[in-house]
Amino acid sequence: MKAFYEILFSIYRYSGMQQGKDSLMDRVKGNGSFGDKVRRTWLSLPLRKKVGAITVLAAFAVSFSILMNLVTAGFGMNGFRKILEDNSRSASFQAAMETESRTFKTMIRDRSEDNRAAYEEACGAARKALEALPYDYDEIGRERFAKTWSVKNSYDTYEKRKAELLSMSEDDPEYVQKLYEIYQIQNYIKSYAGSLQEMNVAAGIRRYEKQIPLFLLIPALTILWGSLALAAVLWLNRSVGRHIVRPVQALAEDSRRIAENDYSGPPVSTECEDEIADLVRAFCRMKCSTQGYIETLKEKHEVETQLEAVRLQMLKNQINPHFLFNTLNTIAGAAEMEEAETTEKMIQAMSRLFRYNLKSTASVMPFEREKKVVEDYIYLQKMRFGSRIRYTSDCSRDTMEVMIPVFALQPLVENAIVHGLAVKPEGGRLHIRSWIRGKRIFISVSDTGAGIAPERLAEIREELRNGESQKLGIGVSNISRRIKTMYPDGELLIDSREGRGTVVRMAFTVAEM
Repeated sequence: MKAFYEILFSIYRYSGMQQGKDSLMDRVKGNGSFGDKVRRTWLSLPLRKKVGAITVLAAFAVSFSILMNLVTAGFGMNGFRKILEDNSRSASFQAAMETESRTFKTMIRDRSEDNRAAYEEACGAARKALEALPYDYDEIGRERFAKTWSVKNSYDTYEKRKAELLSMSEDDPEYVQKLYEIYQIQNYIKSYAGSLQEMNVAAGIRRYEKQIPLFLLIPALTILWGSLALAAVLWLNRSVGRHIVRPVQALAEDSRRIAENDYSGPPVSTECEDEIADLVRAFCRMKCSTQGYIETLKEKHEVETQLEAVRLQMLKNQINPHFLFNTLNTIAGAAEMEEAETTEKMIQAMSRLFRYNLKSTASVMPFEREKKVVEDYIYLQKMRFGSRIRYTSDCSRDTMEVMIPVFALQPLVENAIVHGLAVKPEGGRLHIRSWIRGKRIFISVSDTGAGIAPERLAEIREELRNGESQKLGIGVSNISRRIKTMYPDGELLIDSREGRGTVVRMAFTVAEM
């Protein structure tokens, strides 16, 4: 009941608020109907209040129907019980009187102890049945009251006459006359008992006929109430389906389309002002924001793709002048001191480098092809530096077909030679290695050159994390960005010890090995 009153109070409160809000519209459009006000109030209720109202209404309808059925059944059973009780009392007295009359005649013929005992028992039963008859005037009415008291008075006289007879001797001249008087009184009493039974039956019929309209009215009222309750429940069910279930279904359907990257669905709407309406509005805002964010990401990705292509082309077009001049000097010096065969090999290696640089339009290449190009570059550098550069490699055959950004290896080798090995008079060793650990691919370029100072190494690592290139140079920063773009977990790692050498590793995970 507390919840019911709370709901009524909420309806009253929302009605007052709504009336204040709609006062201007009422003046313009005229006062709305009571049904419209109820509808607006219902739509304004919070979801918890709506669920509570539906629950209270359903509980009240079921309880009222059960109560009406119980009242109908109880009233009918009580009426039938009274009729059956009255008939049973009069019938019991009539039967007891018949038994007493029979046992009396038997005892008169043979006054044995058994017959006398049966007679006394029958007398007790008859007296008990007589006392059980109703004697309330207001309950039984005038005719039944008179007839009942006539039976009682006659039975009292009858008992006195029996007592006088049983005290007389059978030889008494008045004995036979007294006996016939008793028989006559018995017949009168039995006649009165039968008449009383008929009156009880007639009274029961009249009472039942008076209750028939009530028996018809109560089921009619029950049916009417049930119909009204059913109509209310159907209206509530329609309202819940329209304002709660349908918006939620629309949200679910739109969510499935969004999961498939389809934002073309119509916007979800609702007339309510409850939590469902808040959810719908929040979902629509999220949908618009997400759609705008995705469009922004697409545009950003397109711009970044174009920028990356430009950077790659710039990198491919950046041929180090020092590399070009030093190579030409090496070729010139070899042409003077060596045979034409060596010069031919150097020129062929140089031509392969230029051909790869100018004709490779793809953004990625297999690691094996990149490694061959780098080895041509190392061959040229060995011709320049001679035995100061020693080259070795240890590459797993499983890594040869792994795709890496084009020109991702040559700048690392160039840095190892120019900044590591060339500055040491004795030179050093250059080592290229590739291996697989789990699903992760590692490609490293290491040297035993001059190494990097700790302060400078910290700056380089910081710029790699931030994606900067002020101190890294275009080559290394470009490789770092491209490896991260190509592989989500891609990274470029640098380890170095001053005077001991440097190791640069590319690490990434290939989805399908």
